[in-house]
Order: sequence, then C-alpha cells, then structure tokens
Amino acid sequence: MRLAVFAFASLAVVSLVSVSACASREAARAPAEGTALPVPTLPVPAIPPVSRWSLDPENSSASFAIRHVLATVRGQFAQPAGTVTFDETAPGNSKVDATIAVSGLSTGVPERDNHLKTPDFFDAARFPSITFASTGFSKSGAGYDVTGNLTMHGITKPVTLAVTVSPPFHHAGGVRRGIEATGTVNRRDFGINWDFPGEASGVVVGDVVKITIDAELVLLP
Repeated sequence: MRLAVFAFASLAVVSLVSVSACASREAARAPAEGTALPVPTLPVPAIPPVSRWSLDPENSSASFAIRHVLATVRGQFAQPAGTVTFDETAPGNSKVDATIAVSGLSTGVPERDNHLKTPDFFDAARFPSITFASTGFSKSGAGYDVTGNLTMHGITKPVTLAVTVSPPFHHAGGVRRGIEATGTVNRRDFGINWDFPGEASGVVVGDVVKITIDAELVLLP
C-alpha cells in the first residue's frame, strides 16, 4: 500500500513539473499582451508623385452583402477592370474609373445567380455593366474618401467610398499596391425594387447593400 501511495505521489510530482515546464515554454513563445505580432517588411520602391495604375483583374474583386430575412447573403463580381491615378501631393487631382461586368456575378448558388441577372434585379441583358467614375478625392486619416458616380441598372447616383491603400511593392516584374474600398448603397435608389411575392417590402431582401472592392493595382509606365 505504501509503495502504491509513493508511486502515485511521484507521478503527481512529475506531472506538475511537466505542466509547469510546458507552461513556461508557452509563455516564453507567446507575445506579451498588447504586443503587435511582427509584420513582414517589404522594400518600398520609389514612384513618381503622380502615378497611374491599372486593376489586375485576376487579383481583384467587387463583393457585396445584403440581408436575406435574418441572415446575410454574400456575392461577388469577378475580374473588375479600371484605372487609378494617384496624385500624392494634391489628392484632389486623383481619379478612379472602374467597370464591372454583371455576367461575372456569383453568390455560389446558380439558381439565385440566374435570378439576379433577370429584369427583377440587375437585368444583365439590358445593363451588362456597372461603372464608377470618381468626382472627388480627399485625404481621410490614413486613407481617402472617394466620391463618384455609380451607374447601375441604367441609373446613376453619387456614392462615397472609404479607400485604404497599401505601400507599393515589387511583384511579378513590376510595381504593385493593394487597395480596399468600402461603402453602402440602397438598391431601390437604382430601381431594383423586387420583393418576394406576398411579403411586405424589404422583409425577404434587404434594401441596403454593403460593397467591398479589393483590388491589386499595377503601375503603368
């Protein structure tokens, strides 16, 4: 009996020592609370004060999110096209022009995608493109507020996008940078008024659409 008690006590001590050692190693590896994790540092190439960029369609997308009853449905338009001019010294002279093909719409559900392309929603046969042309560009904190005219479903309305821009970097034989633009629109402002039959307005499909554009820009000569 004493031998069993001694063995159990020894095992408990070994276990506590092992746990303590593991905890010490984990604490040594973990960053202190409030300490930011290290971010890779890339060399920043020099670019002219006024630079012109094109969207790389393979590494860019325009996504949207809208309420469906009490859930959120997300989708995207693949391979947007466009150009961006940055004037670092006078941001007001900067400019954005972008085009999205409605045919590239995908929510991951073919039946829904086909419905969204009908006259109930985007009416892709009549209005195959969505375009944005900036009319104003102002510095806002670390990013920009970009106002412009959004044309969708044959209707043009002013919108404002909050834009963040990464530093330039070398990649694939050229100079690139990333941007993210976010904003909201009301679908009814663009004449997209469909509601589920028999339900009150806006119950099944929400009115406010959240937009996010993620793009990789390529510096033009």
